[in-house]
Amino acid sequence: MRILFLGDVVGNSGCSKIYSNLLSQIELHKIDFVIVNGENAAEVGVGLTKEICEDLFKCGVNVITTGNHVWDQKDIMKYIDKEKRLLRPKNLFEPSPGKGFEVFKNKENIKIGVLNLMGNVFMKKCDDVFEISKKFLTEHKLKEDYDLLVVDFHGEITSEKNAIGYLFDGKATLVVGTHTHIPTNDARVLKNGTAYQTDAGMCGDYDSVIGMNKDNSLKRFMKQESIKNHPATGDATLSGVIVDCDLETGLAIKIENYIFGGQLKNT
Repeated sequence: MRILFLGDVVGNSGCSKIYSNLLSQIELHKIDFVIVNGENAAEVGVGLTKEICEDLFKCGVNVITTGNHVWDQKDIMKYIDKEKRLLRPKNLFEPSPGKGFEVFKNKENIKIGVLNLMGNVFMKKCDDVFEISKKFLTEHKLKEDYDLLVVDFHGEITSEKNAIGYLFDGKATLVVGTHTHIPTNDARVLKNGTAYQTDAGMCGDYDSVIGMNKDNSLKRFMKQESIKNHPATGDATLSGVIVDCDLETGLAIKIENYIFGGQLKNT
């Protein structure tokens, strides 16, 4: 079985690239299940809307994860309580709308658990991600509660992402980082069989500063007069990972970078 995980979708550019290409890419790469982090998908580059979620589901996305911008478009709070395919970080302070973990079935009736977590360092305040993760691992088991488990760790720093990877090694199929929007060159299968990459990158225009208009971003960094930041609008690159999964063990056989279109190329 093959899982495609796509990093943070940024603005109209990222959405359009997915809408136009995902179905054909699923067929080309023989993908069985698609997870996308959609927390920057709104036109303004933060949050997402019901309409965007439904458009992503129509073009082949099975599950949407999020992060620190999940509530930036307020209408999503009502929608997330009704739509189980949309997740928010499990370690947000409770009570929060929606869920941070759910088990899904694909058309072959394979059970795929998806867990959405958020880091604690340089991020919005939320519950201790390591305590929540340890509790999760005592309550849920690979090959008992689900056939496969994918963990989206939405975090700022690489060391925290590395540590979560090792915490879940042998207990998840894939641990992949999101949030920093730049794909890292460390895709590998860890010692106990979990596929890992520190950051999946983004689905957006890379002629930018992490998906936002580069000229305006430079002005903001140099404390010059600037307009409100907004996403870049050029041709987007889809960035993420593809994982080949062993259904007997629930662990990974292989992980590879996935880069399609736009500014970036696979090397």
